[in-house]
Amino acid sequence: MRKIILGLVATVVIMAADAQVNLDDFGRIVLNTYLPENIAIPAEAKSILSTKLNQITSNNGMGGSQANPRFIITANINVGTKDIIAGPPQMIAQNIDITFFVGDAVTNTIFSNTTLSLKGVGTNENKAFIEALKTINPKNKEVVAFLEEGKTKIIIYYSTNCDFIIKEAQTLVKQQKFDEAIYQLSLVPDVCQDCYFKCLDTLGSIYQKKIDADCKIKLNEAKLIWASAQNPIGAERAGEIISTINPMASCQSTIDAFIKTIDAKLKADEKARWEFKMKQYADKIAAHKEQVRIAEEKGKRDDTYRENQSQRDAISQEKQSSRNFELDKIRVNSYREIAVEQAKNQPKTVNYNNIYWR
Repeated sequence: MRKIILGLVATVVIMAADAQVNLDDFGRIVLNTYLPENIAIPAEAKSILSTKLNQITSNNGMGGSQANPRFIITANINVGTKDIIAGPPQMIAQNIDITFFVGDAVTNTIFSNTTLSLKGVGTNENKAFIEALKTINPKNKEVVAFLEEGKTKIIIYYSTNCDFIIKEAQTLVKQQKFDEAIYQLSLVPDVCQDCYFKCLDTLGSIYQKKIDADCKIKLNEAKLIWASAQNPIGAERAGEIISTINPMASCQSTIDAFIKTIDAKLKADEKARWEFKMKQYADKIAAHKEQVRIAEEKGKRDDTYRENQSQRDAISQEKQSSRNFELDKIRVNSYREIAVEQAKNQPKTVNYNNIYWR
């Protein structure tokens, strides 16, 4: 009987379907293609198998990226009988069983698996083997069902570990690792609705702490520059730093006071470039406030629409009406932009507990 042995830490590089990381990589479940280094198949066959695994996940909306390397799709192959077909030319018919797995490569947990029996014909064993792999249909009903089972188990993982995920993020915040905390919480897919919204609310407070800390650092830097050069050049350099401060940072009153200090020092003919820079910053704040106002208005209209729906949706509507989804969209994009940059800085290799079969 075949047994699955989990152990032996291995450092591997993720073979993702798409190496780029973007906003859409967060908020959904992704599976990364992983094939063990020791898998005993020809190099060309390994490449074909990797491509097939990528096709399976991408066709079902679960294509991997560098965003979250935790969950994987992998495969094991057992070579069965081979038959000689008389020629000319003589051919070999190769029978193989391929077992697909979806799992958590960090905790060494297998979520789902399925086995397909394949047959390929070629002029030698390797070619027959490769032809067998080419027959894998990414839309096979058994494969789709296996992916759905894996997806369900991943949702259960997030649901049962949600409090722990949030606690870990809060620990990172205490260490001033705001971007890492935002990255970890942004990985929770929106299909895990309860956990997703818990994380979204936690993200709000973490994001505010991040931009407030960033504001303090930048404002101090701007003050030092101004203190060393209280002239139009110093004002412009300080203004450039101020203009990069997030409009929603809670230090706006301190910024306003600092701006007035510079304003009072500059002569009338020296203010042009400084005032232009500050006008740009004021416009940025105003634009953000207007974006929020529009989102709030649309949220109110959506709530009214939901209230007029039939009673059979009353429970789900009650849950939804407590949130303004338009505002959530604005916030989520801000969080995910940080998460994308953090993902790019993640190690290119991941320590996995390798999977072996016998």
